[in-house]
Amino acid sequence: MLGLLLLQVLASCLWLGHSEVVKSFTRCPQFFYEDKPPNDVLRPTNAARICQVYANKYRFATLYDRNRRIPVYSAYKYKRGPGDRYDSWFVEPQLINETYDKSMDEEASIIEKYNITSAEIGLSQAIDQDYKDAVGLDRGHLCPSGHQNGNDSKWATFTLTNIVPQDTDFNQGTWHDYEEVKMPEKTQGCDTTYVITGAVPGNTYISNGRVNVPSYIWSAACCLEGKNPIRAWGAIAKNERNQSRVKIIDLTELEMRLAKHYNMKGVNLFKNACGQKQASHP
Repeated sequence: MLGLLLLQVLASCLWLGHSEVVKSFTRCPQFFYEDKPPNDVLRPTNAARICQVYANKYRFATLYDRNRRIPVYSAYKYKRGPGDRYDSWFVEPQLINETYDKSMDEEASIIEKYNITSAEIGLSQAIDQDYKDAVGLDRGHLCPSGHQNGNDSKWATFTLTNIVPQDTDFNQGTWHDYEEVKMPEKTQGCDTTYVITGAVPGNTYISNGRVNVPSYIWSAACCLEGKNPIRAWGAIAKNERNQSRVKIIDLTELEMRLAKHYNMKGVNLFKNACGQKQASHP
């Protein structure tokens, strides 16, 4: 009987989700080509790096904008496979207080555990209420559940630190087609595909100015055959109902467009542009 109880406790621990707020992505470099995250050009002033973990395993990585309460990007390996969607949403305890658990958890559980309010949780991140009255907008995944394999990896994507307000028609239309039709086509022959999907901040907000509505959604992919990069591409579209045609472009053009949208120079998403540039030597 005691043995059965111990097994039940162990099983419940293994099902806990975790997301670890870290100073750098050295804890979860495997989601970036050659372990190298994008340079800091896209990083906002009040950013949080999150190694997203579920069932004691890293699933993807997120750079999160605490001020706008949306992710800048999520990085992952493309591994399409079967599994179910999760039926609720997680938030990040360590964005509230760095001494809190690493466990990705639902709001009600955090409120009970730490005797805090939803408003206190929402000081550092989006919460469920922010999206409830968002007319015409979906909770758009940057790391989509459809690009993951198995329940654990799919469920880990249902954290609001991986979500942006995305136009409903766009999310369920042309962007869905890119994720579910174009990506399988373009990854043919790829043994490993590294993906970074992000959101360019916009000028509008939902939830009384709390959560930014992105102006553009973009994605970049780096395809490897064995350990050798063989191609890379980008995709970008306006986050608008009538302006949502997804443009599939080369990686260099995507980086140039992002530099323009962010009014910055030198955006580098993948090391050596996913093998398109020769490595520099001292």
